[in-house]
Amino acid sequence: MGEDGAVTSASQRPDGPTPAPRLIATDLDGTLLRDDKSVSLRTVAALAAAEEAGIEVFFVTGRPARWMDVVSDHVHGHGLAICANGAAVVDLHAGREFVEVRALPRATALTVVNALRTAAPGTSFAVEMTTGINYEPAYPPFFQDPGATVATAEKLLHEEDDDHAAPVLKLLAHHPEMAPDDFLALARSAAGAYASITRSSPTALLEISGLGVSKASTLELCCAERGISPAEVVAFGDMPNDVEMLRWAGTSYAMGNAHPDVIAAASGRTVANNEDGVAVVIERILAERTARG
Repeated sequence: MGEDGAVTSASQRPDGPTPAPRLIATDLDGTLLRDDKSVSLRTVAALAAAEEAGIEVFFVTGRPARWMDVVSDHVHGHGLAICANGAAVVDLHAGREFVEVRALPRATALTVVNALRTAAPGTSFAVEMTTGINYEPAYPPFFQDPGATVATAEKLLHEEDDDHAAPVLKLLAHHPEMAPDDFLALARSAAGAYASITRSSPTALLEISGLGVSKASTLELCCAERGISPAEVVAFGDMPNDVEMLRWAGTSYAMGNAHPDVIAAASGRTVANNEDGVAVVIERILAERTARG
């Protein structure tokens, strides 16, 4: 659910004509997906039409690879998706195989754990690895994984031979009492020198990646490999973990249900996720391209 008054009847485009992009980058939860986590038929059709018109589509999400089944059937061409807030690029056509991993060093993760335990007593942690998620006993069981190891973060992150340990994609930190944005600000003050810290949940749940790792930085790498400039990218998002990506893209849209920081970062605004805001913009881009001949 968004954190600002929802826009449900109109979209506000950036100044000037809608660009003819080479790549569309879209977040999933709260953006492309409806609140029931479905992809509407209208959105499926818009994504397919964009790909048919030669516009690449990248799903760029905080989700881990194992939660990508909801959109696996809707990625065409390259088959790639950016997961875990930029920590991984996965091939959805090859069974969610990891193509690239930008890991959070375990020693750095431990430094962040120590800093947040001091700054925000009561914080509990989970560790998202390429092999799955493990968590502390006090960590809320948002998505229970029967294969998870339950132990302190210090034990979960301890590996004598780091070279052979499963790469850490992100550290998750939850606080039971703090307001989400207050927790984010405190964490960035206490540990922002060591790692990239953001959030996408309506609760006080932070997502912590390697320093400099974000949706934006990994999308930039993927675009550079294809010779695509920021000016040729249209991006969509709704939560703080999308802010850097929306600022980087030449054209960007905050969803009608977006967090205020996202609205401030984007160059335009579309309708809410439940009103197919991504599809609304894609349809307009394709219609204007057709009109231009």
